[in-house]
Amino acid sequence: MSGPLPELLIVTPHPSGQLPADVLHDMLGADAFDSAKRAAFLRRIFLEGDPFTELIYLVPGAQHVQAPWSRFAVDLNRDRHDTEDNGVLKVMDFDRSPLYPQEFTLTPYARESRLRRLWDSFDAQVQAELAGTRLMIVGHSMAPYGPALSPTPGVPRPGITLMLGSAATPTFPRVQWDALQAVCAEAFAPLLTGEFTRVAIGDPWDTDTLSLNHHRRSGIPAFGIEVNAGLYLRDGEGQDEAIRALNAGFRQFAAGALALV
Repeated sequence: MSGPLPELLIVTPHPSGQLPADVLHDMLGADAFDSAKRAAFLRRIFLEGDPFTELIYLVPGAQHVQAPWSRFAVDLNRDRHDTEDNGVLKVMDFDRSPLYPQEFTLTPYARESRLRRLWDSFDAQVQAELAGTRLMIVGHSMAPYGPALSPTPGVPRPGITLMLGSAATPTFPRVQWDALQAVCAEAFAPLLTGEFTRVAIGDPWDTDTLSLNHHRRSGIPAFGIEVNAGLYLRDGEGQDEAIRALNAGFRQFAAGALALV
């Protein structure tokens, strides 16, 4: 690794399949007390998050901030005031299936309370951990094909996507984009076989919201990385060897990325 490991901060905002009890009850009602129904619902929530990304993006010795709650409790990679369907507090999953009973309404008071408890606390933790770092990487996974709630439903996705900001508003130095893409392609090359082979910049998203917001505040270079879930999930089960290999590739990539800033 080029540079001391504490100079690298890795953020994983979506690995969890857990919900605060009050949010779980809002979603399931009395079924929250039925162990089989609760377990099935939480598995659905887990698999529609970014499963196993806390392991894929683990670099021992680096700084880490890992979200404890599912993105369906609060999406930490959204602006606090994002009220779109795929915004900060979602009422449907990525297939547009409802998460709450039909009669449920999230009141303004309940919305603000949840954001204060979950979004604000995570935002403050990331900001605190950024102190003394030179680079922040935000780790995600993406569905193999665009889901119904995405801007590109049904479209095949790259093997790896780097979200470096827009050309007008980069979150990682623009002059180093090609070099970073090359480092990424080399690190993950053994895994990028079959259907998902491409390392893309900005496809299907150019900007990672956490990276943009914290880069604006701190000036520290930051970017998001998306790994195609088709590289490591089979029938909803994580493949141990693939996850281990992705982690090895990421450790190599993170070293190269830190050397570029």
